[in-house]
Amino acid sequence: MVHSDVAPLPAKQPATALAGPYGHPLHPALVAIPIGAWVASLVFDLASFVVPDPAFLVLGARWLIAIGVLGALAAAAFGFLDLLAIPSGTRAQRIALVHMTLNLSATVVFVVDFLLRAGHMSGPVAIGPLVLSVAALAAVTLSGFLGGELAYRYGVRVADERVQASGYRREQR
Repeated sequence: MVHSDVAPLPAKQPATALAGPYGHPLHPALVAIPIGAWVASLVFDLASFVVPDPAFLVLGARWLIAIGVLGALAAAAFGFLDLLAIPSGTRAQRIALVHMTLNLSATVVFVVDFLLRAGHMSGPVAIGPLVLSVAALAAVTLSGFLGGELAYRYGVRVADERVQASGYRREQR
């Protein structure tokens, strides 16, 4: 609920209740799933080069990639709902479109990466899938920077400053 006499900018309000209530967007919470899964898959990949029998790491990395793809699709759905609240023709919308494009591209690369890994069970991860993971994570990192710019610089789906200030007032006892 907004606690000021001035309505917040449209980009601060959810386009629909499904996106999460005012000040509590779901997209930022969901992005932890693909980021965590994909970073863990890269750690597994790198570890597959230093253990004597890496099959469990190679298989684990593949399934972490799958978990990341599913998480990315969920995060994308809620991110798209947040995108709908951003006024068209604005710098915030342009950044949001690049953010979305990078994330969707990285997700497609991870789907290809997952498929390339099918049947590979001996030895460390192959170089091709490893390179794809690193490239896709680089895109996700750049996209995360842009997502941070949307939230922290432009306040997309962040509560109005007056609402934020209410959390810093000393409570009367």
